[in-house]
Amino acid sequence: MAVWKIDPVHSEIKFKVRHLVVSSVTGQFNNFDATVEADKPDFSDAKIQFEAEVNSISTKNEQRDGHLKSADFFDAANYPKMTFVSRSVVKKSDDEYEIVGDLAIRGVTKPIKLTAIYNGTVKGFGGTEVSGFEIRGKVNRFDYGLQWNGLTETGGVVVGDEVKLEIEAELNRAQGAKQAA
Repeated sequence: MAVWKIDPVHSEIKFKVRHLVVSSVTGQFNNFDATVEADKPDFSDAKIQFEAEVNSISTKNEQRDGHLKSADFFDAANYPKMTFVSRSVVKKSDDEYEIVGDLAIRGVTKPIKLTAIYNGTVKGFGGTEVSGFEIRGKVNRFDYGLQWNGLTETGGVVVGDEVKLEIEAELNRAQGAKQAA
């Protein structure tokens, strides 16, 4: 079984959420880890485990980041990590996959469906195999207990309920991991 580790220097875990209905706020998690195990070289049998440290959230606004870490949103003091564990990976075409798994945020675990584009595998520096994926999905933040919702002076919603996930993942094959024929 081949074991692959995410390269945090060449990967991004980003999200987008509507702000005041007319624009979006983009953020990311800076500290994360992921492992992918697969017997098949095309990853069609992959098993994925991912976690991100909630305190590493960054929206380029310190006040907003503090609010997101508070009990109004992620409650980082009580729930320091969010996790994902895959249940299935289905190859839809040569480069497109559907990933279904369990996303846990703030002590709530719900199934989620993600779409992944496989960009291929190449030999990287030092001969290490490197694979790249673009992963997209969306969740309703209310499903995970991220309930805060301020209103503007005119009664408009400050933060949208749908959160778009955008992940750029570069994986490095662990040294000594054997690939099945």
